[in-house]
Amino acid sequence: MDNFVSETARHFDIPGAAVGVFHDGQEHFFCHGVTSIENPLPVNEDTLFLLGSVTKTYTATAIMRLVADGRVSLDAPVREYVPELRLLDDREFTVRQLLNHTSGLDWGTMVDTGEGDDALARHVDELATLKLIGAVGERPSYSQSGFNLAGRIIENVTGQTYEQAIMTLLLEPLGLGNTHFDRDAVMTRRFAVGHDKGQELTISRPWRHWRANNPGGGIAASIADLLAWARFHLGDGADLAEMRRPTALLRGSNLGDAIGVGWFLREIDGVRTIGHGGSSNGQFAELLIVPSRNFAVVSVANQGPDGIPFNQAVVRRALEDYLGVLDRDPEPLPYNASAAAEVAGAYDNDAMVMTILDAGDGLVLEVLIRPEIRESAEMELPADHAPFPMGLLNSDEYVITSGAFTGQRGFFTRDADGAIVGVDLAGRMFGRVR
Repeated sequence: MDNFVSETARHFDIPGAAVGVFHDGQEHFFCHGVTSIENPLPVNEDTLFLLGSVTKTYTATAIMRLVADGRVSLDAPVREYVPELRLLDDREFTVRQLLNHTSGLDWGTMVDTGEGDDALARHVDELATLKLIGAVGERPSYSQSGFNLAGRIIENVTGQTYEQAIMTLLLEPLGLGNTHFDRDAVMTRRFAVGHDKGQELTISRPWRHWRANNPGGGIAASIADLLAWARFHLGDGADLAEMRRPTALLRGSNLGDAIGVGWFLREIDGVRTIGHGGSSNGQFAELLIVPSRNFAVVSVANQGPDGIPFNQAVVRRALEDYLGVLDRDPEPLPYNASAAAEVAGAYDNDAMVMTILDAGDGLVLEVLIRPEIRESAEMELPADHAPFPMGLLNSDEYVITSGAFTGQRGFFTRDADGAIVGVDLAGRMFGRVR
């Protein structure tokens, strides 16, 4: 495994990576490379990496701690805990629907609400302008702002800031002393910076985006702490079991077959797993747990976009080597001109625009951050990815066939007349524009 991590990191030109495996009651760590190409320090098991959306598992677990204490009910309306919430309609959704992405909220607002203790409160004010993409409970659609709203639940119920509450509810009781939100805490320790892969590697700036995104993606942790977090979730307890119970089914998704409470649930080669991935500016993380085998693997890398296939390759290799479990991508159907013409077109959501092009012998998918968002952003946003070849599967599903997102799956949505009106990518819905 040590050789595989190093060889795969070199193959993808990853400056620094760290991997942790828990198997047969033992922890194993494999580290490669450096924290930064400009200010290099060797990566070790205590190096801090940004975990991106893996943070959502901490937010969901904190909610479950409040549920266990009788302070929150998963089936209560969110407005019971956030009465100040205003949306474009008068919809009501529950805490559970927020945590399984079935609230109907779009991906999220890109407004920087500052670094003060009121950052989340101001973010909730911005939700009055957020697009609503479906009826409550209709289908899962991944929402960053939904989890930031969950962070506001935690603030209102505990009377603490989100970050203080996570420390009190989780990090201190579990002894996770190398897991941080605060930049001052991070910068006094060994930490990784992100890198962008263009014609040459460059440092990704800013290191992390605004504070209001902390509940959905702002935590930094060492691979040792991340593996300890995974081991905690291998434990027993009604709250942990509830998080693993399917609450919403997923279709055509490599994220999983269903969503529990904060976890994606997936069966791989007949074995049930729970997991979550995360992306930050040039940093990527992957966490996968196999409860029935008392097994966990975590992987982090500091280069984009290739941190994604690196982490995927590492997780798949660990599953195969330690458990004999094989994870393979589906094979696309042969190119069909009629089917290609039907799906080709323009799609969008609040944050991104998507184009599916028919190249005559195959389909190509391109996703870009909306130009107006780039123009109005107060800080540098990640570079857009190059277009990806894609292939169609049965049942209006598709798979990306090469590039950094190889194996990413999604599906097309049809209206009552059978016309394609939307496309799902990584749990995010895009409506058809033309």
